[in-house]
This record gives sequence, C-alpha cells and structure tokens, in this order.
Amino acid sequence: MRVHSKGLQTDLFFWRQNGIVTDRGDYLVIETPSNPDYYWGNALVFERAPAADDCERWRALFRREFPDRRRIKHELLGWQMEGDEAGAFKPLLDAGFVLEINVVLLARDVHEPPKPNREVEVRCIETADEWAAVVESQVACRPERFTAEQYREHVLRRLRDYRRLIAEGHGRWYGAFLGGQLVANLGLFRDGSTGRFQWVETLPEFRRRGICGTLVQRVASHALEQGVETLVMVADASYHAARIYESVGFRPQEKYAFCCLYPKQA
Repeated sequence: MRVHSKGLQTDLFFWRQNGIVTDRGDYLVIETPSNPDYYWGNALVFERAPAADDCERWRALFRREFPDRRRIKHELLGWQMEGDEAGAFKPLLDAGFVLEINVVLLARDVHEPPKPNREVEVRCIETADEWAAVVESQVACRPERFTAEQYREHVLRRLRDYRRLIAEGHGRWYGAFLGGQLVANLGLFRDGSTGRFQWVETLPEFRRRGICGTLVQRVASHALEQGVETLVMVADASYHAARIYESVGFRPQEKYAFCCLYPKQA
C-alpha cells in the first residue's frame, strides 16, 4: 500500500517497533500482540477514504484479520484523506463507530509562543518518581469515555514500549515542571531525520498559561539543533491543541481519519 501521509509514515515507525505491520495491497494490518487494548495499534489502515459500499466490507476484513474477539474487542478502521474529503463513513457512524479526524502538522523551524511561560523548567524525565508522575498526568488527561483504572493500564503498557525505545536511543521523554511538580509532558522520537511528538498533555488546572507551547518549542528547538530536519505533530482536528502547535511554527499539511467501535466496557 502506498503511504503518502506523513502522519501515518511516522505512525509506522512505532507500529513496526512495537508490533507487526502486514501489507495487503490496498490496506495495512496493524497488530500489537503485547497490547490488545491499544486500539490504534490493532487496526486496519486503508489507502483511501471509504465509499458507501466499503464500510461493511471493511468491517468484515477487520473481523477476518482479528478473529479472536476475546482479545481484540474493538474495531478500528483508518484511512488516508485527500484534502478534506473524509469519505462516505455514515454507515459506520450508524453502526456505533466514533469518527476522529487528525490534522498532521509539520515544522522545520520553531519560535517562542506569543505568551511563553518563563517560570517553567523543561527537562528529561529520568527518575522513577518522575515516570510515576507521567503516568498520573496522562491518566488525568484521559478521554472521558475511559475510567481512570482502564486508562492507567493502557498508559503503563504504552509507556513500557516508549521506555524501551528510549533505552534503545530512539527518543526521550520530557517534562515541564513548576515548583518541582510535573505539569506537562511529551515524548519525542526520531526516525532518521524526522522527529515525531507523542502524547503531549498538560494537567487541566495548568492550561492556558503558555506551558504547553513553551514545552513544545523548547523540545523542538533542541531536536532541530541535534540534526532533526522535520518535526511531525498529530492532533485531533476538532481540538484546540493544533492552534497551540501552530503558535510556535507548526503548519497543517494533511489529515487522516479513523473510525473506532469501542468495546462495551469502554
């Protein structure tokens, strides 16, 4: 399958490092055997948006590729978009799927946000206590559909994979601290000359203080100084975070979409 989306190209780095990617010609099978509850890590990704008669066929393909419904309890179908054309996905919504459209932003140079936070300290996450704070921060910023218990298990599994990549020299995790408290954090991983941000989160009570923009800008600046040529950020197209990234120099380049049928317990 031809993958022209820069967002999906960088997703492939993580999928291949942590799982199995199989090319079926017009779609990819993404499997993460160590984490069956990682929805975007157990998915079908198609080269193009769905036509009206694709939706049931795509669902049948998913069930064929993931036959063990005791382990893979969701269904996730992703696709590349041409411009703003998301495709004929209404049959999926009628079946209970949730649509998310992601915007992919790129930067080759960055600058300070309009209102930088001069008090925040940005540094790499190193100690066990700091990693524990990252877990709790990610849980506090979880999507509303998940309980804290559900999401904490997901975070622990994902961070296990991220920390392995860090140990292998592929990236680092960074935190923004105020008075010694972790208030925001993110990961940045490198694949050749491309850097991809992961899991950019700020505790709700510390938002709108310029912390996120300051954290992203400082980490991005350091990466560019270290030889990264292109930085990639992926954000929910309907969420305000993309505007924060644009404020430090990222520019929207493309979109891709996915529909997920979540398990009943989620």
